Amino acid sequence: MQNIFTRIKNSITADMHQFMDKKEEKNPIAALNNYLRQSEQEKEKVKKLLERHDKLQKEFANEYVLAAEQAEKRQKQADIAKRANEEDLYHYAIKEFEEYDRRAKRMKASRENTAHQIEQLEEKYKEMSHKLKDMHLKRMELMGRENVARTNQEINRVLEGDGQNAYNRFNELENFIDRIEKQVNRAYYESTFDQRIADLEREMEFESK
Repeated sequence: MQNIFTRIKNSITADMHQFMDKKEEKNPIAALNNYLRQSEQEKEKVKKLLERHDKLQKEFANEYVLAAEQAEKRQKQADIAKRANEEDLYHYAIKEFEEYDRRAKRMKASRENTAHQIEQLEEKYKEMSHKLKDMHLKRMELMGRENVARTNQEINRVLEGDGQNAYNRFNELENFIDRIEKQVNRAYYESTFDQRIADLEREMEFESK
């Protein structure tokens, strides 16, 4: 149990900045996510071990109660046998009492020892949980920094590279639209020219009368 906690604690307290310092890592966030997933899995294993240890403590407590009750019962029976001068029954009851009494003391010590172990393990589990939470928060901070860096990179790419190409394409499109408008206007002017001249001619004839 102690070895498991030591291994997990050493794993969790490892310097997280290694993910940021390795320039060869193409995606440090993905590596960190995988590391955190593994740590969470280890945390679940420890949680199950704690639950098993707690169950063991309860079993020790139950065995202690049973042994203590039997020891008390045999002690009373020994007193009865002694008062009745039943030597065989007395010796049997005393022997049983001593056996149950030793068992009760052993189970009591095991229960207390297990309770102390659980208390220590729970403290370590809490520490591990806090460190994992801190790492999740640091991951969020790292993701925020990465987002800013990627956004700035994208903005710079648009403004310095593709942005100029897009600006040129806008100018080309605007010039194209201007040419289309001129062509449409010219076609309209030409299509209505004869009609407008005929209208002017009729107006002039009407005014001359």
